[in-house]
Amino acid sequence: MSNITLEDAVDRIIEGDCIERMRELPENSVDLIFADPPYNLQLKNELHRPDQSKVDAVDDAWDKFDSFRTYDDFTRAWLTEARRVLKDSGSLWVIGSYHNIFRVGSALQDLGFWMLNDVIWHKNNPMPNFRGRRFTNAHETLIWCSKGETCKYTFNYEAMKALNDEVQMRSDWTLPICSGGERLKNEDGEKAHSTQKPESLLYRVILSSTKPDDIVLDPFFGSGTTGAVARKLGRHFIGIERQREYARLARSRIAAIAPGEREAIETTKSKRAEPRIPFGWVVERGMLPPGTVLQGNRKTQRAKVRADGTLSCGDATGSIHRIGAHVQGLEACNGWTFWQFEHNGKLIPIDVLRQQLRADMTLAVA
Repeated sequence: MSNITLEDAVDRIIEGDCIERMRELPENSVDLIFADPPYNLQLKNELHRPDQSKVDAVDDAWDKFDSFRTYDDFTRAWLTEARRVLKDSGSLWVIGSYHNIFRVGSALQDLGFWMLNDVIWHKNNPMPNFRGRRFTNAHETLIWCSKGETCKYTFNYEAMKALNDEVQMRSDWTLPICSGGERLKNEDGEKAHSTQKPESLLYRVILSSTKPDDIVLDPFFGSGTTGAVARKLGRHFIGIERQREYARLARSRIAAIAPGEREAIETTKSKRAEPRIPFGWVVERGMLPPGTVLQGNRKTQRAKVRADGTLSCGDATGSIHRIGAHVQGLEACNGWTFWQFEHNGKLIPIDVLRQQLRADMTLAVA
């Protein structure tokens, strides 16, 4: 078996069995894996609507397995190879339905992956339950995990918060299923792939878990949604697909997409990733000289700036964080956002001064 160099694999769709082809990839080489494996739906009979028309359900040969054990062996085999090629700083997303996601979750934990979140994709336009014997199945589950408990991974928290109108992004995502003009059709006008995922779903996955120029691997590439979104967001992709017709459709789809412009694909940086600014720098630069009185949320919460960048409040002295917690009777406090100084008759958070210093540092580097 010949190996594939990373240079030859990137931004390419590799045809063949995902387990065999992943074995050819270098270890610790990809930043994110998104996997949409067969769901093993176990459909026994055709499904019809009340008017007796046939429902276009998932009945492809690639979704059929002889037994749960066969499916479990397949799951562990592809996850083992996925783990090998994933960087220690990377993460993996896998999506499934109630038919398979619990079995996949068990395999993930057995292989040493560390669960970060399970995300519910709530479909706001699901297919109805025609037989009326069960609840309408209106969601799928995504599991997001890192390679291990202590492994660092990318999470663009601030970007996801910005995407959600400055509110923390939750683990329940309401998004439509793939339909209309987004749904790829074959020559007969029928849907080209039975389980094509909406681009909006992959947009959140990739935007949340990668940086520009990162490499995203999809071992079940299908109609190429992962590659299409990766290209739009300025990420690279590796697709593995064993169905030649799906690979052909995906290549045509991705070739028509222009890569995202560098400036446009940048995301809001996490505050933790910004340069650390000690409060003492604000003092030594004369932005808040010693003796300046700071005020909290209430007028009774007052402290005085000292020459070494600490604050004094009565008999208590300490950092802006420690004294901020002290005057509130709390265990902890972010002093940058709590304390304010007076300027032209208005109270301004001292964090404004920290941001000013950060901007000055950026200009100096440029």
